[in-house]
Amino acid sequence: MADTPAARPAEPVHVPVDESHIVATYANFCRVTGTPEELIVDFGLNKQVAGTSPETIQLTQRIIVNFFTAKRLAAALVMAVQRHEQAFGTLETDVQKRVVHSGPAKA
Repeated sequence: MADTPAARPAEPVHVPVDESHIVATYANFCRVTGTPEELIVDFGLNKQVAGTSPETIQLTQRIIVNFFTAKRLAAALVMAVQRHEQAFGTLETDVQKRVVHSGPAKA
């Protein structure tokens, strides 16, 4: 079988980026919506503590991507989380399973 471009695995391409205008924002809440052409991801800060009354979450950032970019982003996030879990252990996303309940003190 001949070595054709279609038969060779794609090599990663280094894409130069300019980070001089980047803005970092913390978010612990996201909402995903979309249209047939685009995926819309809104980010914000949820200041609520479990068991408190609902407070409006202020959305601060919106990222709009096409579905091809969304799929590449999803794959990159999966790989990043897998590497983190391999190094530090499984991430439990169910808050109730992470909460340590302290019962009455024993004498």
